[in-house]
Amino acid sequence: MELEGVSIHVLHDVKEIDMLRRQCLLTESQAAGVDVVVSGHSHKPSVSDRDGVQFVNPGSAGPRRFSLPVTIAYLDIATAGVCARISEIL
Repeated sequence: MELEGVSIHVLHDVKEIDMLRRQCLLTESQAAGVDVVVSGHSHKPSVSDRDGVQFVNPGSAGPRRFSLPVTIAYLDIATAGVCARISEIL
């Protein structure tokens, strides 16, 4: 999806990107045009930057899983760029 000129790719497990490439469902040019990848398989909240792409795992906002915090993520899109942050809600 694209919001305010920012390309956001949402998927369950970040490892699916490689699977999509192998199955030719995601081309290198499509992958190169992604600004933010949101995934959540591990339920471990995190925000990281890899090769100019922001990777966001919002964690889990439902019942507590394992010993992980209950969290959500905010994605702020502005002319200055994209900023993701994690917020613990319980």
